[in-house]
Amino acid sequence: MKRLFVLTAGLLVFGVAQVTQLQARQDGLAFKIAEARKANATLMKQYSWQSRTELLDNGKVADTRIESVTYGPNGQLQRTLINDEKAPLPSGFLRKRIAEKEREKVEQYFVGLRKLLDQYTLPTAGKVLDFVSQATIQAPDANGLLQLTGSSVVVPGDTLALSVQVATPQITKMVITTTFEGDPVAATVTFKTLPSGLNHLEFGQVDVPAKKMELQLHNFNFNQNN
Repeated sequence: MKRLFVLTAGLLVFGVAQVTQLQARQDGLAFKIAEARKANATLMKQYSWQSRTELLDNGKVADTRIESVTYGPNGQLQRTLINDEKAPLPSGFLRKRIAEKEREKVEQYFVGLRKLLDQYTLPTAGKVLDFVSQATIQAPDANGLLQLTGSSVVVPGDTLALSVQVATPQITKMVITTTFEGDPVAATVTFKTLPSGLNHLEFGQVDVPAKKMELQLHNFNFNQNN
């Protein structure tokens, strides 16, 4: 009986030690990701770039917007509209007015959706720690990428999958499935790292099948301010 007790106690200690080691590795990874993101955010404020947003409705382009983006003295993003090409509205005052109201609703919808998706960028060190601590982490693949997958990150039942470069550690890809105003939403985002070390969102695609709408984003022409 004593031998059984000692064996059981030993297994429990071993199990606790494994859990502790795993938690320490996850905390260490979260710290590295948070530190990399903090340094990247500082570097990002030295840049200006262009952003192209395209809204597709039923497979047809409904709006194409190109903006110049930079950070202002207050540290907030400033967007300057360069070009805005909207699909033509129907003729006739009443039909045109209805179409304008529908367009306003769509724009408000996607403003709210963007705010929701911004939460999946894990903007604070605490958010990164919360995600990594509960995420399933796969071993690095042949390209040195870690795969982290978590659920109920922002909205109950959602999923967030991150591909993280072990060496940097910068995020290279983000895949999100969530809901907004009752609609299923799927988003895929890819990141690019410049020679300076700046890691930025390059391409993004958001699909809302229930509304037969798709939003495409491309950030490009990054220039370091003098």
